[in-house]
Amino acid sequence: MSRTITLFTGQWADLPLETLAQKASAWGYEGLELACSGDHFEVDKALSRDSYVREKRDLLAKYGLKCVAISNHLVGQAVCDPIDARHKSIVPASVWGDGEPEGVRQRAAEEMKATARAARLFGAETVTGFTGSAVWAMLYFFPPTSQADIDAGYQDFARRWLPILDVFQAEGVRFALEVHPTEIAYDIITMQRALEAVGGHPAFGVNFDPSHLVHQFVDPVAFLEVFPDRIFHVHVKDSRITLTGRNSILSSHLSFGDARRGWDFVSPGHGDVKFDPIIRALNRIGYGGPLSVEWEDSGMNREFGAQEALQFVRRLNFSPSDVAFDAAFSKH
Repeated sequence: MSRTITLFTGQWADLPLETLAQKASAWGYEGLELACSGDHFEVDKALSRDSYVREKRDLLAKYGLKCVAISNHLVGQAVCDPIDARHKSIVPASVWGDGEPEGVRQRAAEEMKATARAARLFGAETVTGFTGSAVWAMLYFFPPTSQADIDAGYQDFARRWLPILDVFQAEGVRFALEVHPTEIAYDIITMQRALEAVGGHPAFGVNFDPSHLVHQFVDPVAFLEVFPDRIFHVHVKDSRITLTGRNSILSSHLSFGDARRGWDFVSPGHGDVKFDPIIRALNRIGYGGPLSVEWEDSGMNREFGAQEALQFVRRLNFSPSDVAFDAAFSKH
């Protein structure tokens, strides 16, 4: 099983795509997971300019790179979220408009439909992203929140996302939710609830990222075993728990990179994610899609991290055995 190793471009959106493509190719990456940020992939241009998709494909081919997934995490976040001033910095001006919350959510939903259409034109089979959530802020349940309130949040998710998922299905493209705190699904139980809310829609699956599970003390292998046919894409990222007795797993309102935090993201192989069991589980469920390195490490130079991570993933990216190790001793 040969899985392509790609680099997610979301954390590199300050660089022109050609600059990043040249670097990634020289480092040895086989492809890019293009974020809808900077000039990496622009949905409106893909739909309005006939030459745009060809130019992007030609640019990647120039550096021997492929792309089978694009990301629109930022716009997806605005579909279900309670909208406030923070969202203005992550969505296009056309989605923000006048900032009226319901208008932002509706325009974000239309942009996600457009992303599905653009992905089809580009030849990308998967769009990774976020959903946002009307109920994440109710996590700690005080003042007390009823299950009826939570049910209403999942109904809101289904009402907003089912029309989007129908467009994805019609275009032959899949939406892969990055299961993540702040989203409608952030662990096994909430992913099951989200799937139930959309009636097991065939276009709705998972962008599996173990870094978001381990700091919640969720077993990534168990997640893969529960949702084997919903793993549409995989991010390779790590996180490290650093509880000291003075801090909290809730991060103590500290920024990423602050050494006092109870957990933080680190480059693959530097944290608490056990990747060998994850690769074995991916082999068992037959996942053959990309392994996409998502670099997030406030304590490491990103170019060093991207290159080291590639070598780390290459060592991990083994296929299952096609013969029992003791087959030589079997009687014929």
